[in-house]
Amino acid sequence: MAMKRGFKMILGSQSMARKRILAEMGYDFTVVTADIDEKAIRRDKPEDLVVAITQAKADEIISKLGGLTQFAQDPQPTLLITADTVVVYKGVIREKPTTKDEARLFIKGYSGSHGGVVGSVLVRNLKTGVQRIGWDKAEVYFHEIPEKVIDDLIDDAVTFKVAGGLMLEHPLIAPFIDTVVGGVDTVMGLPKELTEKFITDVL
Repeated sequence: MAMKRGFKMILGSQSMARKRILAEMGYDFTVVTADIDEKAIRRDKPEDLVVAITQAKADEIISKLGGLTQFAQDPQPTLLITADTVVVYKGVIREKPTTKDEARLFIKGYSGSHGGVVGSVLVRNLKTGVQRIGWDKAEVYFHEIPEKVIDDLIDDAVTFKVAGGLMLEHPLIAPFIDTVVGGVDTVMGLPKELTEKFITDVL
């Protein structure tokens, strides 16, 4: 149940999972998406990469909304939340797969193995300009994933919309998850605890 609070909130993401997590946290929000070329942003460390992309999303949305000045006069602050997630497999950063071959390679790699997830979140008070940004990580361990399941996952368009082709809540993959070390919400795309802390920090 969303409560009325003394601020407005914008989620800078189309992700179903992020929308769901933020709604579960009890917030009302509108969605504005960032049109950035994520592939143009390169960093060697996954933590640096997600933070850079999350920041770029926020900057793009702010300019799309006409800059910060218009929010400064508002009686109520508006909070902008952006996030980014990458999967790290054997030390290599994985973003959204672009081909079926790449998706197959990704998913086969997780079978009987594990993948790390690094998720970043930014919360910015558009009225005051105060911002917090940080990251969290989790590790996902998998049972063996049958070929048939991998085939079915590759036929599902959603596999190409998520980092590393890895969507934990997917009904096909869920039975093959052994354990998650760290926050499941981080894996889904929005670290709850960090988000909550940053919201409190910027208000």
